[in-house]
Amino acid sequence: MKITRRTALRGLGTAIALPVLERMLPLSALAQTPVVRPNRMAFLFVPNGVNMGHWTPASVGSGFELPSTLAPLAPVRDSMSVLTGLTQKGAFALGDGPGDHARSAAAWLTGVHPKKTSGADIHVGISADQLAAQRVGDKTRFPSLELGCERGALVGDCDSGYSCAYSSSIAWRSESTPVAKETNPRLVFERLFGGGSADEAEEAKRRRDRYRLSVLDFVRDEASKLKGQLGARDQQKMEEYFESVREIERRIARAEGDHGVPAGAARPQGTPRDYGEHLRLMGDMMVLAFQADLTRICTFMFANEGSNRSYALIGVPEGHHDISHHGKNEEKLEKKRQIDRFHVEQLAYVLNRMAKIEEPGGTMLDNTMLVYGGGISDGDRHNHDDLPILLFGRGGGTIAQGRHIRYPNGTPMNNLFVSLLDRMGVHGETLGDATGKLSELL
Repeated sequence: MKITRRTALRGLGTAIALPVLERMLPLSALAQTPVVRPNRMAFLFVPNGVNMGHWTPASVGSGFELPSTLAPLAPVRDSMSVLTGLTQKGAFALGDGPGDHARSAAAWLTGVHPKKTSGADIHVGISADQLAAQRVGDKTRFPSLELGCERGALVGDCDSGYSCAYSSSIAWRSESTPVAKETNPRLVFERLFGGGSADEAEEAKRRRDRYRLSVLDFVRDEASKLKGQLGARDQQKMEEYFESVREIERRIARAEGDHGVPAGAARPQGTPRDYGEHLRLMGDMMVLAFQADLTRICTFMFANEGSNRSYALIGVPEGHHDISHHGKNEEKLEKKRQIDRFHVEQLAYVLNRMAKIEEPGGTMLDNTMLVYGGGISDGDRHNHDDLPILLFGRGGGTIAQGRHIRYPNGTPMNNLFVSLLDRMGVHGETLGDATGKLSELL
């Protein structure tokens, strides 16, 4: 069996892409130093700003200590950098008055000030992820993957005259076309591992549900044939990958269970009621998509900008947006810190998974550039300068990590995106008010 990065194990309505195996690489590639390896980019967004007092390290350089909010990231500290002072000018009012939440999401990856409208004439700009998808997305089955944990609307007024499309979208395929995110883990799974015609995919799903089968059961013969041709390391990698697929199926099944659902109520469709589990499950989907090289570009909104979700599961029953308007009240600031830390704990789960997946030349995390943060700094001030931004991964060995870098406040955040695009092989592009690359990251 000829094995390439596009090889998939196929069965009824099923297509299981393979992880990156040594067997896929020519001997000349394995002999190279550094080894040829895929490079990926991901953008993970959180709303409503953060409690910056527990976010920003006290010192710069490599000797910084992790503040309390970032403490869960200790295991991946050497693969991260805290970037202070970056600013998204496109999110400022610029004469348009209120609407900072909508502007902060719309401008986060576009670097463009959105048109203030709640009608169909929305206008902002192409986002960094979609610029990469248009240039290099043809190397994978999916040019990009868009995930989230809150559904968003594309019409209506969600923030002081700004369309809901702005608050619920960070990925923009064109100046007027947001890319819809998927919030249902089951549907993401079916998209990643579906194959054949729509009728075949539906029949495969019915059989899985009826007989409690795994998608792997539909490709068992091809998988056995393939394993017989692989070396010991590739066989182990296949088993680890298949186990990840099985575990995600089990977790989706638990989320779809009838536990606690009143008689006559609609059955859940793959979305866990536990918000932490929902975040982790969607993060696992991103990892699986990267592992199988189904895509190399992903955006993931933990929640829509301005979200007023309750965090009762960690003892904060108030709405997130309400808490973010703390007015310097110490009790609210502490609750905001708890919410921020909860988000970072889920981030740490995803990063630790990526750090354990071995690939040619390192780990998945080594071969990724992952940006985590938001478009508002202090939720009470609604400011878009000195943004909370973390950068993870080594970009295939092109990024020096393990530092707190303090840029002059007002440094365009778009300089970061231009730098990452360059490492994806997308050269000569500009974005918003970008003035150049962040050479300190090299």
